[in-house]
Amino acid sequence: MAEFTHPRLDDISLETVLHALGDPARLQIVRTLAGGGEMCCEGTLCSTHIPKSTRSNHLRILRNSGLIHTRRRGRELMNALRRGELDKRFPGLLDAVLPLVNG
Repeated sequence: MAEFTHPRLDDISLETVLHALGDPARLQIVRTLAGGGEMCCEGTLCSTHIPKSTRSNHLRILRNSGLIHTRRRGRELMNALRRGELDKRFPGLLDAVLPLVNG
């Protein structure tokens, strides 16, 4: 199976990140992942009843924007927020956005 491609830190643009965060479902995924650690695809949106194909598309957009890192663990796909890297690239962005999600 092919591995996923993730953008380098220098290639992540603010516009792409903001676009990815502009969808409520993707914002919820980021909020969930910001809670800590890795989560499988099912765990990131398990309570929203979103079809698997839609969930996969949301995760692809988040991955391509540089917000998350995805790796295979057996048959599962594990996702993690690239918090440290994003904080270096856009200091304060996630801190500014995540409280809005929690409200």
